[in-house]
Amino acid sequence: MATEYPQKIWHNGTIKPWAEATVHVMAHALHYGSSVFEGIRCYQTASGPAIFRLTDHNKRLFTSARIHEIDIPYDLDAINAACREVVQANGNTTDYIRPVAYRSLGGFGLSAATPVDVAVASWKMGKYLGEGVLENGIDACVSSWQRFAPNTIPSGAKAGGNYLSGTLIAREARRLGFGEGIALASTGLLSEGAGENLFLVFDGALHTTPVSAALLNGITRHSLMTLARDAGITVVERDMPREYLYLADEIFMCGTAAEITPIRSVDSRQVGAGKAGPLTRRLQELFFGLFDGKTPDKYGWLEPI
Repeated sequence: MATEYPQKIWHNGTIKPWAEATVHVMAHALHYGSSVFEGIRCYQTASGPAIFRLTDHNKRLFTSARIHEIDIPYDLDAINAACREVVQANGNTTDYIRPVAYRSLGGFGLSAATPVDVAVASWKMGKYLGEGVLENGIDACVSSWQRFAPNTIPSGAKAGGNYLSGTLIAREARRLGFGEGIALASTGLLSEGAGENLFLVFDGALHTTPVSAALLNGITRHSLMTLARDAGITVVERDMPREYLYLADEIFMCGTAAEITPIRSVDSRQVGAGKAGPLTRRLQELFFGLFDGKTPDKYGWLEPI
């Protein structure tokens, strides 16, 4: 089935037809992965369409850019406005939004001076890991590929080049017949999924790997930790060995794209009852309740179009 692209995109300050947002084949980012980006979702709420944690996502865009010395030629307010503008231009209310800043055509060396271009796209994504997975869960495997070691590539930046790691992990998992892969850090301890953070449940408490485990400090991750603590659920950030995947009562992955996806088995070993467990379902209720009004938006995370 051919991909249906949206009609419009925001590119370097202007809304233009999708096909006109072009990049030269010798652009620095194409060769060296020198881009930073965000993934943001817009949800329909009782008060109309709202973007989930728009400002927090775009603040991270700028921190990622600072780490990689990418000078974004727009301020935060302008990028926020561009996100709203492109969703409106495409006439949609439940979009996935992708701001990206990248080193464009300039010199040819690694440290060459180049312009920095910026684009913001929006499109209909649906369920990232497949229809029905939020209810039924996925089968995952531990990847043969590890995350990068400390002081090599900064995992705290959401940079294009970092996702070559996730690509290897995800493609290996699909090739082996699994829904997603789980990576270990260079220490041999748990890190995260190919493009998702990881939570394990033991005795009614929520356990997640720390940012020192070569992972991106996800905004959905932070949101779930906050909602859980507000609901009286114990949250623990800790290093965990691989075998804890086989001992957990429940496991789920989370991220902007994946939302809250239960894991029903790891390496063909059943997790808990082999379906979304009670704490996973409770967190789904709290998270999606933000959009239907069942969970109060006490932190102002819903930013209207």
